[in-house]
Amino acid sequence: MNIFVSNISFKVREQALSELFSTYGEVTSVRIIKDKETKRSKGYGFVEMANDDEANSAINALNGTSHFERAIVVAEAKGKKESSPNSENSSEAGF
Repeated sequence: MNIFVSNISFKVREQALSELFSTYGEVTSVRIIKDKETKRSKGYGFVEMANDDEANSAINALNGTSHFERAIVVAEAKGKKESSPNSENSSEAGF
């Protein structure tokens, strides 16, 4: 399952997120989104976990908790594939 994580401290690195989520199960990938020009974190990212039950446990346990002095938001990622091309918001998605 792909998990969206936001309000991440700009100091956090992918290894720290991997360690945080690995408490709940196998982490298969971590990606913190960075600005293309400055290479600085944008404050959000994605964690992929191998098992959906473990991913849901991580979401339930970590959403709203403090990590590097910030209350992180943790939720199942909603892929671009789920929205229809004729969706009202498709032109505003920014992708």
